[in-house]
Amino acid sequence: MNDWNAACRGLSRLIAVSMVVGCGFAPFGCGPGGGRPLAGAGGLMPEVAVVTAAPQAVELATELLPGRTAPYLIAEIRPQVGGIIQKRLFQEGSNVKAGDVLYQIEPAPFQAAFDNAQASLARSEANLPAIRSRVERYKELLADKAVSLQDRDDAEAALKQAEADVAYWKAALEAARINLGFTRIVAPISGRIGRSAVTDGALVTAHQPAALATIQQLDPIYVDVPQSTAELLRLQRRLRDGRLDRAGVNTEEVRLFLEDGTAYELPGTLQFQDITVDPTTGSVILRVVVPNPAGVLLPGMFIRATVKEGVNPRAILLPQQTVARDMKGNPIAMVVNGEDVVELRMLVLDRAIGDRWLVASGLAAGERVIAEGLQKVRPGAAVKVVPFEPAEAK
Repeated sequence: MNDWNAACRGLSRLIAVSMVVGCGFAPFGCGPGGGRPLAGAGGLMPEVAVVTAAPQAVELATELLPGRTAPYLIAEIRPQVGGIIQKRLFQEGSNVKAGDVLYQIEPAPFQAAFDNAQASLARSEANLPAIRSRVERYKELLADKAVSLQDRDDAEAALKQAEADVAYWKAALEAARINLGFTRIVAPISGRIGRSAVTDGALVTAHQPAALATIQQLDPIYVDVPQSTAELLRLQRRLRDGRLDRAGVNTEEVRLFLEDGTAYELPGTLQFQDITVDPTTGSVILRVVVPNPAGVLLPGMFIRATVKEGVNPRAILLPQQTVARDMKGNPIAMVVNGEDVVELRMLVLDRAIGDRWLVASGLAAGERVIAEGLQKVRPGAAVKVVPFEPAEAK
């Protein structure tokens, strides 16, 4: 028992001596108050892989909220005269050309009105030469005082009335011709026609509120996408500050993505930007014209659009693994300074580009950012630096 107690007392003295010796080095940098950088566990300097911030030219684009497609042209077919539909002359869902006859209204009443106006015009024109000759004779007889002045005036009035009758029946004939032509309801535009709202034998009225059918031109097609005014102001500010250059960039080209996430093969062209802000969404509408030869895009579809902004000539991109967040959610990074000592750096991020962050501020060109080994270091620690090798390169 005595031997056991003696051994325990000896071990306690050894531990105490070791603590004294270890603490003796603390003033020289082993603790938080020392003058030297902190070392890793066991006095070994931790190894970290770093990424060097290098400015590069990066083309930036704005990914917009989902937009909707809309027909390039749309025409609602309505009758311009009333009558019975004699025949529907198109197939629902087919493509029609401008001028194709879609419906035939019973033309018999309009043909009769046309024939009546034509006959009345002929009668008026037949009476006109005799009345005109009478006026000429009365003028000659008036000079010889063979007729009275009143007779001459009555003849001239009859001539004017006959000429007015001819003009009236010409107008009536033209109106009858137009109405007769309206019995053939034709397509005003080329495009795809939808279902018919009426069948053969249906009664229609002129300018009725319900459309008989609708034609939509789908090639090309519009895509209307909203852009927030906040993003619009940021874009204008970057252009004004010189952080964005549009020289040599086709900013009118728009890339589209379908509702299932696949890319649409043909690019669109930005036609115009609306000048009115929607007060409910705080956004303006960008209208894009998109080729649609295969008919993939249909009216009302959801589409995502990407619009080119320009080129940032001195963009700094960091792998996303190099950026962490503090307790408030602010982005931070660990930077190795010129003395191979770790520093904490607050960042301002612009956006994610693929698997990298675009740094707006907080980092200068040439600075080294820790990408691997973050769990082994803290601010103020001395580290051994090695180049970072991405996973695909290893």
